[in-house]
Amino acid sequence: MRAPDWLTARPVAHRGLHDRARGIIENMPGAAAAAVAENFAIECDIQLTADGEAMVHHDNALGRLTEGSGALLGKTSAELKQVLFKDTPEKMISLGDLCALVAGRVPLVIEVKSHFDGDRKLVARMAEVLASYNGPAVGMSFDPDQVMALRELMPSRPRGIIAEREYTEADWPEATPAQRHGMLHLRHAFRTRPHFVAWWVDELPAAAPWIARNIFGCPLLTWTVRTPEQRAIAARHADQMIFEGFRPKTEA
Repeated sequence: MRAPDWLTARPVAHRGLHDRARGIIENMPGAAAAAVAENFAIECDIQLTADGEAMVHHDNALGRLTEGSGALLGKTSAELKQVLFKDTPEKMISLGDLCALVAGRVPLVIEVKSHFDGDRKLVARMAEVLASYNGPAVGMSFDPDQVMALRELMPSRPRGIIAEREYTEADWPEATPAQRHGMLHLRHAFRTRPHFVAWWVDELPAAAPWIARNIFGCPLLTWTVRTPEQRAIAARHADQMIFEGFRPKTEA
C-alpha cells in the first residue's frame, strides 16, 4: 500500500482549526467544524479512557485547556464527555463523535498517544470506530509499538510515524532508554512499515526523512508550521504541512 494522494492534497489543521482568541480551543468540536468549513484536513489526538474509549484530546490529563483535573486514563468516557473546554460551552468528544461530525468531508490524520507501555487498547478501539467509517483517515504515532499495532489491527488503513532527531528523557519520560534509542533515525521502519512520515519542521532537512521520502517513496508531512520561515522550509522539503495560527489558501 502507498499513502493516498488525499493525504497531501491540502494543508492539515493542527488539532483542528483552533483560535483561542475566537473561543475555539484545540481538538474541540468547533475546531473540527472550522477546519471542515475551510476545507482543511484535520490532525487530532486520541487518548485512552478507563473504559477503553478513544477520546479526542492532546494532553493525558485535564486542566490545561479544560475544566477539571486528573488523568484521562483514570476517567470513563461518560465522565470525560461532560468536561467543558475552558471559557466555551463545548465538551470533549470521542473519536466516534468526531467521525460523525466530519462525515468524510475532509481527511482525518489521527495521532495515537502512547504511554509506552505496549498497551494496544487505544488502537483496538480506533480500529473498531474506523471499521464503520467510510471517510478518509490515517493513523500515526511517535511510538513505533503503536505504529506496529496500526499495522496489525488496521492493515487496510494508511499509517505513519511521527518523528524528530532526538528523544530526551525530559521530553519522553514514559519511554525507556531502549525505546528512545529505537525511535532514532526511523531505524524501526522495516518493522513498522510506515506509509508516510511526519517530521518536526525545525529539524528539516534531515537525512532520515529525506531517505524515506526520496528512496522509499513515503510522503513527508511536517509539523507544526506557524511562521513564514517554517512555511518556506515545509514547501522546500516536505509534501504537506501540519499548521496552526494562520489560514493557508486551499482549493475547494
